Amino acid sequence: MVQAYILIQTEVGKASTVAELIGKIPGVIQAEDVTGPYDVIVRAQSDTVDELGRMVVAKVQQVDGITRTLTCPVVHL
Repeated sequence: MVQAYILIQTEVGKASTVAELIGKIPGVIQAEDVTGPYDVIVRAQSDTVDELGRMVVAKVQQVDGITRTLTCPVVHL
């Protein structure tokens, strides 16, 4: 199982809508609108890194109002 945080910047005023829509995507554990340099932070999981990448590109980045994403896989050192 691969987990990652996805940091998202949105258009002004779209954070809460983006978080709500992303929260419905299969594989998303949690989606919260936040303050700071990013507007939404998502925790997601998938079976492989490739599946995680497909989820981000095909589903998360397609949500209306997103301007940029940064995916940070969780590592266990």
